[in-house]
Amino acid sequence: MDLNSIEAVARPRQRADLAGFAGGDAFLAGGTWLFSEPQPQLKRLIDLTALGWQALHADADGLAIAATCTVAELDAFEAQDAWTAAPLIGLACRAFLASFKIWNTATVGGNLCMGLPAGPMISLAAALEGVCEIWTPDGGERRLPVVDFVRGPQHNALAPGEVLRAIHLPREALTRRFAFRRASLSPIGRSGVLLIGTLAGAEMALTVTASTRRPVRLAFAGMPDAATLAGRLAAEIPDALYYDDMHGRPDWRRHMTFIFAEEIRTELAEARA
Repeated sequence: MDLNSIEAVARPRQRADLAGFAGGDAFLAGGTWLFSEPQPQLKRLIDLTALGWQALHADADGLAIAATCTVAELDAFEAQDAWTAAPLIGLACRAFLASFKIWNTATVGGNLCMGLPAGPMISLAAALEGVCEIWTPDGGERRLPVVDFVRGPQHNALAPGEVLRAIHLPREALTRRFAFRRASLSPIGRSGVLLIGTLAGAEMALTVTASTRRPVRLAFAGMPDAATLAGRLAAEIPDALYYDDMHGRPDWRRHMTFIFAEEIRTELAEARA
């Protein structure tokens, strides 16, 4: 869609060029949502892709994913053999159910910033304890866990002028066992429920996304029994937190969340044994 209100497009080459963010400005990465509907309030776009950030960087600490990394670039990443949770990357990318045009344009950072419940990059990063690196307008930076960064549909923790620079996935999280469950109302529909469980020694974590308005992560010091898991889900996800849209009613999302959570618990318990 043409954005007829845009008067200028800035293409910064270095961080200093990002100064001067004002009302009517918007940061542009892939733009798959930005150009999908009218944005009459916008006057200027700031193209972050011109900064030339390295899409992916793996080292002893884990994996750094640039906010401008595309879905196609992330899916093509070849992980270390020791990173047993790396197959989650491909599973999350395919949860988009998008065309090759979207894969080659949509960015990881854009998916997080939109905060839509079905955003699979949110699911991936939250389950693997991702941490957002955020550039502040004064030249500093701050870090925030993905589960705190995403606050709801089209609502994130960025203040005006702040930029999501990268998402860091720690090595420890990448070396865990995992279990993945996803459901939608149709074979090629948007995710209505997406749960990921991880296991590190005796510790289990369960991340609930797509069914809830924001990601919810439950951590257990040991493998919980079925009653304990169900109790935590009921206590920490109130009915009002389940999302309601054309891709699933809240009662269905809640029902499937409990079913998938128990399936994941059983699978990880068997894997540990």
